[in-house]
Amino acid sequence: MTRPYAEVIGDPISHSKSPLIHNFWLEKLGIDAEYRRCHVKAEELAVYFMQKRGDAAWRGCNITVPHKVAALAEVDSIGDAARAIGAINTVICAGGTLSGHNTDCAGFLEPLGDRRFEVVTVIGAGGAARAVLAGLATRGAQWVSVQNRSVDKAQALLAEFGLKGCAVPLGEQGRMADLLVNTSSLGMVGQPELPPVEQQVADGGLVYDIVYAPLETRLLKAARERGLATIDGLAMLIGQAAVAFELFFGQPAPRQHDPELRILLTA
Repeated sequence: MTRPYAEVIGDPISHSKSPLIHNFWLEKLGIDAEYRRCHVKAEELAVYFMQKRGDAAWRGCNITVPHKVAALAEVDSIGDAARAIGAINTVICAGGTLSGHNTDCAGFLEPLGDRRFEVVTVIGAGGAARAVLAGLATRGAQWVSVQNRSVDKAQALLAEFGLKGCAVPLGEQGRMADLLVNTSSLGMVGQPELPPVEQQVADGGLVYDIVYAPLETRLLKAARERGLATIDGLAMLIGQAAVAFELFFGQPAPRQHDPELRILLTA
């Protein structure tokens, strides 16, 4: 029998740390399976899923940029969280039937514990922003400012998730925030830097950057220099991966090994 496997798809994909995470957990649990990465361009997405349906060894895939919304059209059913968010980052294959899920919201919320925030600034309006806004809505955020190149897109997201706030161009200040979340690719290796948005966070606030390549982004460095609390991109990455891992392989991720995993991911 062919060895079971799952994979992560995206464009680009070479930067993805998901194979390191999942293969680390598979080894710790002694599961005879593997996790790969696969470069899939936008025009190849439909063919990719059509071909994978017939692969009995394929458990499914994680989805990264830019396919989280487009992949909705390729699955047979959508989980409740994914339906609410309007994007999927995980596809599970069972008997050739594809179900779409979103583990990003759970991954985003995990390192926040039970903390709540009244005024939040979100950078970006893509698939990751949808998961973050869904999470903020469940936590009762009172005011959310979404900064994006397309203000209309940002405004539509606020309306969709029923959040009070404003949509403004990138770098333009709304209210001073208790929490700032960068959901964009700005600051990632090979991408332009964010403007100094950390200046829009109140003293005692929190800066959360979902970028993990590099792990020490300019945004996080500047926030720490201001004495602000920070959460790096590995926190959400590991959290969302853990939910997906159990969907793929039927066992909870061995989270007791998180300190060792972080060392591996930052080596």
